[in-house]
Amino acid sequence: MIDPADVASIERATVEAVAPPQALEVDGWLVPLDAGTVGRAKSAVPLSHEASPDALDAIVAAYEARGLPPAFRIADEEGLAPVRAALKARGFAGRQPTWVKLADALTVAGYRDPAAEILETPDAAWGEVFVGEGFDPADGAHRVAVLTRSPDALYGAAREAGRTVAVGAVSFGHGWAGIHGMRTAPSHRGRGHAGAILAAFATAALARDVRRVFLQVEEANPARGLYRKAGFEAAWRYRYWGR
Repeated sequence: MIDPADVASIERATVEAVAPPQALEVDGWLVPLDAGTVGRAKSAVPLSHEASPDALDAIVAAYEARGLPPAFRIADEEGLAPVRAALKARGFAGRQPTWVKLADALTVAGYRDPAAEILETPDAAWGEVFVGEGFDPADGAHRVAVLTRSPDALYGAAREAGRTVAVGAVSFGHGWAGIHGMRTAPSHRGRGHAGAILAAFATAALARDVRRVFLQVEEANPARGLYRKAGFEAAWRYRYWGR
């Protein structure tokens, strides 16, 4: 069972990494307020897997007052059963099962030769991967905007023949290195680029004396196999709840 303090620190680090324009804290819940396409930047999340549903109405009101659709990110943990029941009673449904995975940076750093480049500021080619072939350009543009405004982040890029073909971002906060936005151009998958970026991020984390790494991956994403090989282990699963 994961330490409750780690749940809170991971959720705080997650919201900070996607840097919503505004975020509230309501009775033990983080309420990020964003109008984009990135679910983590626009869905309320409890800081505990034992949270009460008492704050739900206040959170819904906070979204509606700003003209935003109320949304929640809720772990499939037993302690949150009352929250899920209360959401269902309010007409919400859970979708898009996603796993939170944790790893030791030393293990991930040794997974592949960290041949990927680490950028302090993402270049234009980095952003172009998100809007390129195989990805929704509107969603990609939102992800670029979200990840590039993260307050303490580095950016990874893998290149072939001078072309950027795989990218990602790592943010630092609350004792964690959080990996976000991993993308590889479809025609360049299976060549080890994502693994090289993971290793480079872990090496950068170790340089900051950060040993704990997390990422989030949709259940249906075949990249889960890569993350498992790199040393990531499942911590909990969550779903996005909306109407």
